[in-house]
Amino acid sequence: MEGEERMSTYRVKVTIRCNRCGEKFVLRGRKERGQIDTGFKQCLCSNTDDFEFEEQAL
Repeated sequence: MEGEERMSTYRVKVTIRCNRCGEKFVLRGRKERGQIDTGFKQCLCSNTDDFEFEEQAL
């Protein structure tokens, strides 16, 4: 498409720690437009919004 700027998408490794039960998840995802998408929805304890995220480029 003419004139459209190509957005860069790259893979990242994300460590997600639940602040309620302490469970830790290590996932791979894509970072696009400043947001990371791993497909992660909720912790095993049903927590859906109280997490600590750490990302590393792959």
